[in-house]
Amino acid sequence: MPHARGASESTKLSLGSTFEIPNTKVAIPKLGFGVYLSNGPTCTSSCLTALQAGYRHIDSAQYYDNEAEVGRAILESGIPRSEIFVTTKILSPANSKTEPHTPDEHETYLKCIESLKKIAIGEKGYVDLFLIHSPHSGPEGRKAMWKALERLFREGRARSIGVSNFGVSHIEGLKVFGEVWPPHVNQIELHPWCQQRSTVEYCQRNKILIEAYCPIVRNEKADDKTLLSLSKKYNKSTGQILIRYSLQKGWIPLPKSDTPSRIEANADVYDFNIDKGDMQILDGLDRGKNGAIVEAVLD
Repeated sequence: MPHARGASESTKLSLGSTFEIPNTKVAIPKLGFGVYLSNGPTCTSSCLTALQAGYRHIDSAQYYDNEAEVGRAILESGIPRSEIFVTTKILSPANSKTEPHTPDEHETYLKCIESLKKIAIGEKGYVDLFLIHSPHSGPEGRKAMWKALERLFREGRARSIGVSNFGVSHIEGLKVFGEVWPPHVNQIELHPWCQQRSTVEYCQRNKILIEAYCPIVRNEKADDKTLLSLSKKYNKSTGQILIRYSLQKGWIPLPKSDTPSRIEANADVYDFNIDKGDMQILDGLDRGKNGAIVEAVLD
């Protein structure tokens, strides 16, 4: 698993940079485009803007209710599907039709298939990465979802599978029943104020790629004095500093915006390098679980 790079290596980053996903034949772009709270025509338009700006990685979810809009943007872009990395997520399992309160693997699998149909605009389709969105469905719910994702993976309908918001204990729990372990990816909240170091270190040891959601902290830290000083020093926006920080940490940041100029700016992070001392300054902002604005994982 990659870690924070030295200056000479990190300057080699580009918008086309990828990680090889361990134990698969899949490469994932190191920068993704998030679409949380982006709906309807706005989502399609934003995805098109992102693709035109050079992004080749879009992160959606069943919970976001915009998988079809993402699929429409891919179709309208004219870019071959094979050149775009698409992620979606399942938040909760489907229950058995005969036992309404019991998670069911097959019904959960069918629920996942609905996502593929939306993204592929009615075709069978596939996704490049399918995640369990949250561990909060309990042991049986997690099992039903993971077994459904494993089936998709075996069938080639999900080219890689993983988890989101999972701490160490939840990932370890997959070992009990999982045929695919470790998960290929763990997507968690990550930025200087919430670095989730024990989970990150665990994922690195186990060759689990780390995706960072909320990498620009929803712009809530735009007035932070430390961040503003670095913004001035590098002549970059605070958002660009935070995205570059995430990239140099070896995480896969997923910035989100529906503003075309910001979508483009968030991808303009390859003509500078944050030096080692300033990376350490940003590292020093960590507030642990108290720094989370969405969710700190449970270890």
